[in-house]
Amino acid sequence: MALQFNMLLLDEGIAPSDVRLLRHQTGKVPGRTPYTLWRDDVAAFQQYQSTQDPAPRQRSRFRARYWASFVAPPDGSTMFVGLYEVKLVGSVTAGQIDPLTLREVGADKGLTAYDQYDCRPMVELSDYIGRLFIHWGDSSSAARAWTQRADQQDKEIVELRRTFREEEFPGFTQIIRPIDEIEAMPSAWKQILSASRGVYLLACPKTREHYVGSASGEGGFLARWREYLATNHGGNAGLRDRERTAWQVSILEVAGSSASEKDILRMEASWKQKLHSRTIGLNRN
Repeated sequence: MALQFNMLLLDEGIAPSDVRLLRHQTGKVPGRTPYTLWRDDVAAFQQYQSTQDPAPRQRSRFRARYWASFVAPPDGSTMFVGLYEVKLVGSVTAGQIDPLTLREVGADKGLTAYDQYDCRPMVELSDYIGRLFIHWGDSSSAARAWTQRADQQDKEIVELRRTFREEEFPGFTQIIRPIDEIEAMPSAWKQILSASRGVYLLACPKTREHYVGSASGEGGFLARWREYLATNHGGNAGLRDRERTAWQVSILEVAGSSASEKDILRMEASWKQKLHSRTIGLNRN
């Protein structure tokens, strides 16, 4: 018999009918998700979930004594991040900033009076935080229904890990990431990329164009990619006059620790030749 989430609630004396399941999964902010917010700043995540849409239909979905909160890691799974006792206490203070969007709460929907909830973390089930994963559902409607009743949706527990762990670094040649998501990468990945130099590829699936570049300075690949995130062109002539593009970044070759800047530039020139990036790509030198 499969283990179900409601079994854990009942073991703690909590009636599933008193619990709403919340799966925080929005992708409206490039490079920032409820998962990364929880991972990097639990208090900010709790502030984020404590403000909700005041529309009557939405408000009714949150009307329960407890919220069981989940987030969606990059692999699309559903990870438990805490059980909360909740109470609607009024409206959000004017000017309050949403920790996820970094804009005023409700600004993305043109609303000025979001509901403010008091969300108190509970000791019950806290041992499972970051370790327990449930099956949320396979259908597209299940994915959209990010708020559900525990008594009507008894979720199967699909994994229980010994400890919370982030994705393992896949290796340099396996990294393919939208440039907008580099800040959402695990901190261990960013440390490795900051300490590594070499040749990378920018590619746009939409326009089918590519650009070969090199990272030879302090901060390695990560510092160079952050320049593109900030400017979209990184100071390169072939990219400067273009509209903002959904670049995907990958690594073509990693330089050895003793490689000089000239060595890396020679590597870059070789890849430009291999990929014809001066003739059918966006390189201008």
